[in-house]
Amino acid sequence: MVTPQFILDLREHVGHAPLWLSGVTAAVVEDGRILLNRRTDTGGWALLHGIMEPGEQPADAIVREVLEETGVTVRPERITSVHTLPASVCANGDQVQFLNIAFRCRPLTGTARVNDDESLAVDWFPLNALPQLSRNDTFLLAKALEDDPAPWFALG
Repeated sequence: MVTPQFILDLREHVGHAPLWLSGVTAAVVEDGRILLNRRTDTGGWALLHGIMEPGEQPADAIVREVLEETGVTVRPERITSVHTLPASVCANGDQVQFLNIAFRCRPLTGTARVNDDESLAVDWFPLNALPQLSRNDTFLLAKALEDDPAPWFALG
């Protein structure tokens, strides 16, 4: 994941200290298929993830992130989950923790392709023939595919 400039600017002041960040995830679903990217940082297939810019609305952030990463313009249909991810340490020693807002989205225009340096590949997969996904992405996808329109969140 490319580090946004505002985080690089913050790191000049806080070093590797923990940063609390807002993240977004898209489950882009159409006709029994899901749009995934193969990430450059892990090499694994994943839902589409990004970091919100200061002042940016979550739905605008997910539209921007999906377009930047895949060349596909989407419309967020609903929030599917809101949760805090475990704290983690990046390869360079930076400590981060994300509040993640996940959306179910539908594609509007564009042809899926590698559209930036965050992806090795971008492709549509049938929901019954998915590549291996992280535990978190498997959970987020399950929530996005549920018929219940209420978003999932954890209590205590």
